[in-house]
Amino acid sequence: MRTGDTVVLRLSTLEKLEGVHGDIEVPVSAIRSVTVLDDVIHAVHGVKMPGSRLPGVFAMGTFLSREGHTFAMVHHQNKRGLKFALKGASYDALIVGVDDPEQVAASLGLQCE
Repeated sequence: MRTGDTVVLRLSTLEKLEGVHGDIEVPVSAIRSVTVLDDVIHAVHGVKMPGSRLPGVFAMGTFLSREGHTFAMVHHQNKRGLKFALKGASYDALIVGVDDPEQVAASLGLQCE
């Protein structure tokens, strides 16, 4: 969801518990790129800290890898998703599983690479 110059990732109560995090807000100016992922669950790498993960099934929370800090919210039913590369935000990337990533990016007013 986009509110003015901010993209907001609204999490359900269960997602907040699974990801050990509240809603995420990112200024549009911090988004360097948006990439469509056709295999979103395998795009989440690194050590979970904190959050919940069952490899190949779901990944929710903060992950630390060589690429930096990533926040992921990926459920098994979402085969596709979006990766937001960030600069100057709390995370280096956001990875979110969604059914129609192109439509979600367009609804946020963002162009995919």
